[in-house]
Amino acid sequence: MPCLNEAETLARCIEKARAGLARTGARGEVLVADNGSTDGSVAIAEKAGARVVHVKEKGYGSALRGGIEAARGNWIIMGDADDSYDFSAIEGFVAKFREGYDLVMGCRLPGGGGVIAPGAMPWKNRWIGNPSLSFIGRLFFKCPARDFHCGLRGLTKEAYRKLELKTTGMEFASEMVIKATLKSLRIAEVPITLHRDGRSRRPHLKPWRDGWRHLRFMLIYSPRWLFLVPGLVLGVLGTGAGAVLTMAPVHIGGVEFSTGTLAVASMSVIIGMQLVAFAFFTKVFAVGEGLLPQDPKFSRVFKTFTLEKGICVGLAVLVLGLALLLHALWVWKRAGYGMLSYGDNMRRLLPAVTLIVVAMQICFSSFFLSVLGLKTDSRRPPNT
Repeated sequence: MPCLNEAETLARCIEKARAGLARTGARGEVLVADNGSTDGSVAIAEKAGARVVHVKEKGYGSALRGGIEAARGNWIIMGDADDSYDFSAIEGFVAKFREGYDLVMGCRLPGGGGVIAPGAMPWKNRWIGNPSLSFIGRLFFKCPARDFHCGLRGLTKEAYRKLELKTTGMEFASEMVIKATLKSLRIAEVPITLHRDGRSRRPHLKPWRDGWRHLRFMLIYSPRWLFLVPGLVLGVLGTGAGAVLTMAPVHIGGVEFSTGTLAVASMSVIIGMQLVAFAFFTKVFAVGEGLLPQDPKFSRVFKTFTLEKGICVGLAVLVLGLALLLHALWVWKRAGYGMLSYGDNMRRLLPAVTLIVVAMQICFSSFFLSVLGLKTDSRRPPNT
């Protein structure tokens, strides 16, 4: 149990945890990871028979990591010490451990069989925060857990070592589930009841700030959704719109889409290309640093799209862009280098300069990917 000034509820939590161990028939200990309490929580925990570990580094994740590393057991169940979770009802977690699961998540949501007692969760957490973040987690990472951020969960000591968890704050909960999913660990979920906590003070959780921290972490760990998908959408829409508007203005109802819209389409193509490049940069770097596991599909793409092929594609796009630019200069020359129709001239120039910029992006991105790939290859074990 991570603990920071939980004197009001800590003794009840420890008592319930000891009762839960007795019910399961498993040998275990109750461990309190104290994160600097000043309200007598440490003395209460020791009097109640718990082992106290002092964790100096501040933060929810730091307290949990300190407690897990100090735990003597092979199976570790963790939960807040505010009496919102019933530690006496942990039979489902232990049963899943006995079946061989690595990570066992509690589920508070009714969709997974859980129960949220009246007043146990603020409306913005219940109807906005938790459903949204859980949906995003399942979409991004194909995680089987319905309640992505349930505080009552368990994992094996071996799984903890494999995950190499590093975050210190509330995003620790997201990191655990994301890495367990990416590393293909066996994940199970058991329904639980979330009770109204027994504290008179406000909780440590700050919904909007901590919700953003969870979302930010999920985006960072998913280059596909942070960069690749938005980049492809912008690139495809910009290319399609640009191809149509290059030929002639488009009228829809009483609205004319002309060179201004073409400029926006050109911008979309350039930004989309840059985002796609960022997706590849991030993926290669993350795999090389061990932040993300090896991805066979991505490895095949990376091996296929070599530096030389990237340069060839970039040069081909550059030739096309220069040809369009030379055509625009030829038209200008035929006009005696005088005034040209603004709309027609921009429909020639915008596609030309867009293709030239994209060509430069492709060429130099290919070089940068090649540099990142050297580091990835150097970290790969022999004969792989």
